[in-house]
Amino acid sequence: MSPTDASADAETAPVTDRSPGPGERKGTPEDTDAEDTLDLRLPGEFIALLAGEEPEADRPPHAMAPRLTAVPPVPDDLLDHVGGWGPIDTPAGVLQLVPVRIERDLPLIGRWMNDSAVAAFWELDGTPDVTEQHLNAQLAGDGRSVPCLGVLDGTPMSYWEIYRADLDALARYYPARPHDTGIHILIGDIAKRGQGLGSTLLRSVADLVLDKRPACARVVAEPDIRNTPSVAAFLNAGFRFAAEVDLPAKRAALMMRDRSLSHLL
Repeated sequence: MSPTDASADAETAPVTDRSPGPGERKGTPEDTDAEDTLDLRLPGEFIALLAGEEPEADRPPHAMAPRLTAVPPVPDDLLDHVGGWGPIDTPAGVLQLVPVRIERDLPLIGRWMNDSAVAAFWELDGTPDVTEQHLNAQLAGDGRSVPCLGVLDGTPMSYWEIYRADLDALARYYPARPHDTGIHILIGDIAKRGQGLGSTLLRSVADLVLDKRPACARVVAEPDIRNTPSVAAFLNAGFRFAAEVDLPAKRAALMMRDRSLSHLL
């Protein structure tokens, strides 16, 4: 069952169903008929001259070792490597987003999802495999959503999803822009709820997204419009209310933190 929204008491944000990953680009079959093809090959010495190198016959013996071909750099993933963003100082302490590992984190996240205040909106309560399926759907995907633990001063206390809103099902319901980045948050530590911590961390993480993702012009969220505490948390974190949006499972408040307004809000 897909989660629909965050708990008001837990100051969490909603989770939307993920859209299917984009299909693989199909290459155009190439003509394999070689009857009309001339196999033209240039002598190695000529190629070396074009490259500004000495022909092998003219190289001294110590220079005859094979040359290493430079490997092109691996391009950034869809979210610019969330796991490498590092810790950040926040008014509440040092926070780090640590990508989820099922074998390590499932018991903790599963326990949070079974909290009644959380389960009412996320709908991931029940046996551990319910939460595991939700996590695996992201971990086995193409990187458009990264589930993370929020570790505050060395203690895991929150669950986050950083996702490409422009590649998510949400993009069907609002005028998405390339690289729009979404945030979902769940404060798992009951003792830390209701103290404004959600707003503090949301502001810090939203600004972290804008800092680490230069192509992203705005951070997006879509709490249930009925979840007044959640909407207020985003407003207090410097998000603006953009619109009400009818999603399949709820009527949501579309919230945005714009790069251009981040120094004002």
